[in-house]
Amino acid sequence: MNSKYIDKTHTYGRVWILVTLALFLSIPALICYHLNVFPKAEMVFKGLATVAVVFYPTAILEVLTYTPLLGTGGTYLGFVTGNITNLKLPVALSAMENAKVEPNTEKGEVISTISIAVSSIVTTVIIAVCVILFRPVLHNITDKDSVFAPAFQQVTPALFGALCASYLAKHWKISILPILSLVIVLLFSGKLGTGVLIPVGVVISLLGAHIMFKKGWLD
Repeated sequence: MNSKYIDKTHTYGRVWILVTLALFLSIPALICYHLNVFPKAEMVFKGLATVAVVFYPTAILEVLTYTPLLGTGGTYLGFVTGNITNLKLPVALSAMENAKVEPNTEKGEVISTISIAVSSIVTTVIIAVCVILFRPVLHNITDKDSVFAPAFQQVTPALFGALCASYLAKHWKISILPILSLVIVLLFSGKLGTGVLIPVGVVISLLGAHIMFKKGWLD
């Protein structure tokens, strides 16, 4: 890949990551300053300890597993705008598949970055429009008693089900090991979220595909 492009992407990416982090932290900090209410350090660390076991390893795994798929620009843009698991990763993979390019290539880098950028813009516009238009009736649609409530609980399964169907049909041998592994994991811990399951599934898929390729089982 073009080293000049990669170097600039890393430079701007790191800057915006730091800017975004500062903005995220500034909101609770300004609220605490305005209300003159500051939580004790021991309370903050106690709260972090309850989620650190799950979310900190997941954050590391997401960077390691998503970066080769999203590319340099797509990774920075995806992590700054967020919602990688549910939106940015499926969008990038779908765009690269439709363009018939492979991840971790120059063409894949460009397609991934453009698709994530467009996805971020479209998502922001749609959310803004929907918030304005549906504000008077939004509570009736999302309420637990609404007829639409079951649909909102199946958004992620529907999204990944549709995305995985084409890949499972093309590479069904590779899919057997990760599916069985995740089913076993869910049998013992059914409350694990997609943020944990997807990185674990990716690692298992890579290891399984590598072993099967070495054994000659993918011919």
